[in-house]
Amino acid sequence: MESYIQNLFAERIGGKKFGKEDVIYKFEKIKRAKQEAMKRHPDMELIDMGVGEPDEMADPEVIRVLCEEAKKWENRGYADNGIQELKDAVPPYMEKVYGVKDIDPVNEVIHSMGSKPALAYITSAFINPGDVTLMTVPGYPVTATHTKWYGGEVYNLPLLEENDFLPDLESIPEDIKKRAKILYLNYPNNPTGAQATKKFYKEVVDFAFENEVIVVQDAAYGALVYDGKPLSFLSVKDAKEVGVEIHSFSKAFNMTGWRLAFLVGNELIIKAFATVKDNFDSGQFIPIQKAGIYCLQHPEITERVRQKYERRLRKMVKILNEVGFKARMPGGTFYLYVKSPRRANGIEFETAEDFSQHLIKEKLISTVPWDDAGHYLRLAACFVAKDENGNPTTEEKYEDMVLEEFKRRLEDLDLEFE
Repeated sequence: MESYIQNLFAERIGGKKFGKEDVIYKFEKIKRAKQEAMKRHPDMELIDMGVGEPDEMADPEVIRVLCEEAKKWENRGYADNGIQELKDAVPPYMEKVYGVKDIDPVNEVIHSMGSKPALAYITSAFINPGDVTLMTVPGYPVTATHTKWYGGEVYNLPLLEENDFLPDLESIPEDIKKRAKILYLNYPNNPTGAQATKKFYKEVVDFAFENEVIVVQDAAYGALVYDGKPLSFLSVKDAKEVGVEIHSFSKAFNMTGWRLAFLVGNELIIKAFATVKDNFDSGQFIPIQKAGIYCLQHPEITERVRQKYERRLRKMVKILNEVGFKARMPGGTFYLYVKSPRRANGIEFETAEDFSQHLIKEKLISTVPWDDAGHYLRLAACFVAKDENGNPTTEEKYEDMVLEEFKRRLEDLDLEFE
């Protein structure tokens, strides 16, 4: 007998059909393929370049601060909308790393328990039924998902190689512009690795004023750039009048599981975010925020991380080009975004997902496929290298061993592209 609960689920998560749909999503397919491949080849190490999280732990000094602060009685309680000390550390960091000045730490900064909930909370603050969120695709889907949950609509802006993976704002229809409330951006971009330009950000600011939309710039990979200095949306004139930027500690400081981020920018948006946040969570553990302060005061930690990824990415680009792909260094992030082949050893692939599954099952190489705007593969430079004892390490000689094996497995694919 079916439980009455089956009839109570909200339509936003599937309603009566919740849990009954047999649709298998991309990342679940990847997970299953990896399990199958490892079972078939127990003596072959999986090379996981699909994972999107750092392979290192946080800096030892950051861990030390967490441990020390966790022992203090006064840090045991709720943080609510954050401690002022963390907010005070943001303006000097933004000026030193991004050249952004005149940030008010009281009214223009707020912390979040990671950037993922931040994207959900902002949507909650602005989207009513019928409103439109402008989303770049391929990309991180949280803002789109929550827009739909609140009865809004999503208008996708494809990121195409011929446009340097920047959205074409002029292509948006007038009726969509009139109903649009949020423009979501993510630069440096996941998955394409593209970096925005000041010229583009100026166009975004003008677009926001003309169409009365807010800009949400997700800068999760903000400081991980390989061609010039990090660029903040807020460094452009009047950007603070139309939007906010979200900065994550996950990628820049290897603090993925710690769940800490901050929003900086427009005072009204920050105020609305704080109101929503106050009704969802009670703030991140204060010792984690204290560790975050240490990070903001030591951006050289990010520089060490950035150098490692640049070293790995350059080697990966060289290998991919040698075996037949057309790879190039990204502007930022720790990802490479390459066109998926149409054929390999005479086998035809309709989609990037098909080829990605082939790579996992036949070569034990995991990547993430994207078929939203062309057929591409995303390969991450945060793969795990292990020493002789099987312990994760960042020593270059061990990462070279992974990359040598990576190349060996790809060499006989006989790739064909269209």
